[in-house]
Amino acid sequence: MTALSERHLTTLQGAMDAAAKRDYWSAYPEIPSGKIYGETARDDGLAAYEARLGKQFEIAGHPAQSSVGVEVSPYGPSLGISYPSASVELLVSASQAAATQWAAAPAKARIGICLEALSRLNARSFEMANAVMHTTGQGFAMAFQAGGPHAQDRGLEAVAYAYAEMTRTPAQAIWTKAQGKGEPIVLEKHWRVVPRGISLVIGCNTFPTWNSYPGLFASLATGNTVIVKPHPAAILPLAITVEIVRQVLAEEGFDANALLLAADTMGFEITKDLVQHPATAIIDYTGSNSFGSWVRANAGKADVYTEEAGVNSIVIGATDNFAGLCSNIAFSLSLYSGQMCTAPQNIFVPRSGISTDDGHKSFDAVAAGIAGAIDSLLSDPARAAGICGAIANPASLARVNEARSLGRIVRDSAPIEGLDDARTATPLILSVDAAAEAAYSEERFGPIVFIVAVDDVTEGVNRAAELAERRGAITAALYETEEASILAAADRFAKAGVNLSVNLTGGIYVNQSAAFSDFHVTGANPAGNASLTDTAFVANRFRIAMWRRPAAA
Repeated sequence: MTALSERHLTTLQGAMDAAAKRDYWSAYPEIPSGKIYGETARDDGLAAYEARLGKQFEIAGHPAQSSVGVEVSPYGPSLGISYPSASVELLVSASQAAATQWAAAPAKARIGICLEALSRLNARSFEMANAVMHTTGQGFAMAFQAGGPHAQDRGLEAVAYAYAEMTRTPAQAIWTKAQGKGEPIVLEKHWRVVPRGISLVIGCNTFPTWNSYPGLFASLATGNTVIVKPHPAAILPLAITVEIVRQVLAEEGFDANALLLAADTMGFEITKDLVQHPATAIIDYTGSNSFGSWVRANAGKADVYTEEAGVNSIVIGATDNFAGLCSNIAFSLSLYSGQMCTAPQNIFVPRSGISTDDGHKSFDAVAAGIAGAIDSLLSDPARAAGICGAIANPASLARVNEARSLGRIVRDSAPIEGLDDARTATPLILSVDAAAEAAYSEERFGPIVFIVAVDDVTEGVNRAAELAERRGAITAALYETEEASILAAADRFAKAGVNLSVNLTGGIYVNQSAAFSDFHVTGANPAGNASLTDTAFVANRFRIAMWRRPAAA
């Protein structure tokens, strides 16, 4: 074992055990508490973030020909940070120069470096929270959790899977084959992990670390060099990540260019050139279906792992906790203003209403109950700001305005009081009939919700599942009291490749995906072709090569 892998052995073993058991486990505390991270951690993190503003982001030894940076916080101010920028050819050349040494490193050495980097990222979680908050619009608490510990857990999960797959085959063995009365044939055989080449990680605007860490760390752990291409509006979180990992690489005697930042700017993106470069062997992509389709069509021989868009649905058949149903759905619809790949968009409700613990509720009463729960949840402006955050992309705000004409408004969207300089919008809820498929059958990213009238719960399940098969979906939720109906829905959504949550009324929400237990995306519908994290996500990032010879007598 290397010193770093020895230092973090308990963490690695805990991750591997958790992935096997699928029970709750986390290596990195999600509570932004001074008792956990240090009494001055919050202030230190803010100061570190503010020290970046208006300056050049220096990354020691990183290839650079110019500087780029146009990030503007969804809360108002410009970050004014400039990042090193280099041509595709310079980045690829630097990555290739670092590849031989990195590929030759023992798997345990690479694993140790990844684990040490994740540990250092965890220690910088408050700084990362501010970086994520002011590039994505997430509220601070969510930015801390999703941008810090939860992202780190997802990275650790990928490292654990990579270690398990790389060590599944022994490094060497003696092979003996009997030859009847003759002497047996005895060979010594040796196996080694051979990485695929350059790995390109294409980050997204809304979850730059959470969505990027699995691919980044899976590729690094398996011996591939990595080029990280952030979204131009959310460079800072991934620049901090690259900076920290490169520091560990250099300290351990490796060429830090095993990890590079491909920063660019709006209108002058280099993403397509990186995708099409013949040296690119692996691509991890998070983003829209349209560009995802382009990536898959133009990636050449590269293996592509995608998380794209989908239309997530909730089906309501019956409940024994109507108040809990309404409050749970209200939080799911409000969290980060619906800017999550797991956020529900469509809620299918029988026209005749549903049975509840509070008596029969008509279709309109169900809709009103959900809308009222949102009003209650967001009644305090400070709480609303923390839950909803700000809108990352101005196009999402325009989409809300355009959607008002698509159905009967049950609850109108409005800005959040006290965030006058920010782009904000609370959920817009529209009522439509199932026949109005043009309104609700495509993803309308942002705080836009359709409550759709259907004949019964079976029709709701079928419509939701069919949408997933056509358009993609990452999550689905069902409220039902009949066991047979629940099991039938589980079968139908499984066929559509959608993860299902049933009767959530407490502190767990359909939007949430827990590392080491929940497989994020199934890879079985158009919402993505990969799953975070399963064996298939890591095993194809390397090959096993053998050499053999007769064993010495």
